This record gives sequence, structure tokens and C-alpha cells, in this order.
Amino acid sequence: MEKLVDRSPTLRAVDLAARFTPPRRFAGVRFETYVPDPAHPSQGEALAAVERFAAGLIEGASPPARRWSWRRGSVAGTDPPPGRYLDGGFGIGKTHLLAALWHAAPPPKAYLTFEELTAVIGFMGMVAAVELFAGYRLVCLDEFELDDVANTLMAVTFLRSIVPATKVATTSNALPDKLGEGRFSVDEFRREVAAIASHFDVVRIDGDDYRARTRAAADPGQVMVPLPGLVSCDELDGLLAHLRRVHPAQFGALLDGLDGVMVEGLHPIANQGDALLFVQLVDELYDAEVAFAATGCRVDELFPASYRRGGYRKKYGRAESRLAAMLAESAGVSR
Repeated sequence: MEKLVDRSPTLRAVDLAARFTPPRRFAGVRFETYVPDPAHPSQGEALAAVERFAAGLIEGASPPARRWSWRRGSVAGTDPPPGRYLDGGFGIGKTHLLAALWHAAPPPKAYLTFEELTAVIGFMGMVAAVELFAGYRLVCLDEFELDDVANTLMAVTFLRSIVPATKVATTSNALPDKLGEGRFSVDEFRREVAAIASHFDVVRIDGDDYRARTRAAADPGQVMVPLPGLVSCDELDGLLAHLRRVHPAQFGALLDGLDGVMVEGLHPIANQGDALLFVQLVDELYDAEVAFAATGCRVDELFPASYRRGGYRKKYGRAESRLAAMLAESAGVSR
């Protein structure tokens, strides 16, 4: 049996760029497979809005030659087109629509999470990252979120550098002009947050978390659910120590080739740095559709209450929702 702690991927920048596509969980989604909930009309309206955005990308698939500057983010002879910002709660299909947009759009294009973007920028450096992403017609960023001042300044620099030459579509759980609230002294960065918001037209999506009904099955218990295929098995504390040694940009590659991941001894994670690394791993597991099983505490006991009420509460909420869904899937509970 494999162990994640024995894996230390070292992908180069070109290798990371080759992975900028929707993960396995969303590889087959399309606009026609998105089924709006009639109880929430905003879902149908969002579908239509993103389809129109995709149509505009197709119509403009042969843009004139562009002159780009990473410092100014300016392109001679073009008007800055607005991006799309899909706002709403957990489990209502925002990522489905974003991935469907990517599939419908003409190349060159990139798809990754905002967490992955910040990791890639940290790994490559801002100049190299901007030069890379400026070559795309469309960049799809899932789960856009500003957790700290560094991410805010990074996001402003990045967006100013690639827009309008590159169109950006993103999902988030906070309106763009509310990014960062409750996480840091956002009043000191109103101008930066406003600069981010100015790049997007907001598409609001309402609805219920379709994963919520799996929370009753979110108790891993003391017996490991067997998983088929190539599976890794690690003890939580050893895994957390290993995640501190692996660059977050490599977390996706950490799971390459695995059909399942098992973690023994889940317990409340006292260190917030460790908790956030585990959240990022959960996102990679969920997106890659890697089966997950565990023993130990309940999902709603994994992150201390003070964390779930703090500045990173939306990260933890998303992780709890996804962990519950993955445990239910492994236990054979239909969603």
C-alpha cells in the first residue's frame, strides 16, 4: 500500500502549466449537464449569463495582434472586457458552471483554483507567472478568496497585469467588494479590493448545498472503509508533517495515480497552519475525485470552533462539506 509521506513531487513550471485544466470530477461537465433548481431562479439566470460569456469568447476567438506589458497589463487597441464573478454558497453548482465555461471556450485557456494560483505565483515568482498566464485567452479561477494582505496585493498585481488581454472568470463565496471582510483590516485595503471588483460583472447564484444531506454520514468511525484500486494510507500527524515539507503547488501531483486515500486517526487539528494545509489537500482530493476514507473524529470536530468562526471560516466550511461528501461516497451513500 502506498503512503503519501513517501511521495515528494517536484514538478517544474512547465509541468504545472500542463495541469491547468478542470480536474477529473469536472472533466465531463458541460452547460447542458447543469440542471438549475426551479426553486432558485438565479441558477437558470446564471447558466444563461455564463453561456453568453462563452459565446462572446467564441466570437472573439481570433483577436488582433496584441502588445502586452506585465507592469501595466495594457494592450494596445483593445477595450477591457469585464470578467465574470460567480457568487454564492457551497454546493450550488458554481464550479460546474466555471468548468463548463472552460470546456466551451476556445484555447488557449487555463483552469485552476485561486489557492493553486497563489501557490504557483509563490513557486514561479510574479513576473514569470504573469508572463505565463498572459498567454491565455481565458483564465478560470475557482474559489477566489482573500485571506490575508499578501493575497490581496498579489491578486491586484496579477489581475492588473493580465486584464484586459486575458478574460478572467471566477467563483467565490463572497461578493467582490466584500472580499477580505472579517479576515484582515480590510478598511486599509479598500482601494485594492475595489480594483479587484472592477474587473468583474457579478453573477449571483442562490440555492441549497447539495452536499448537505451527506453530513449525517460524516462520522468516519473506528473502522476503515475499504477502497478499491491503488490506495495510500497515512496517519494524520505524519501526513500533516509531510504537507509542511511539500510546496502547495505540488499537492495535486502528490495524488497522481491514486484511486483512493485513507487517513487514520483524524483528530482536532490544533495548529491553524496545519489545518489550512489539510484544507488545501482536501480540495485537491475532491477535485481529483480520489476516493477518501478515514478513522477518528467526526468532520465537524476536525477544525476547532474558533477556526470555523474566524477569518478562514469559508475555507473550513467548504472543506467540511467536501469531506462529508467524500466519506459518504466511499460509504456508498448516494448524493
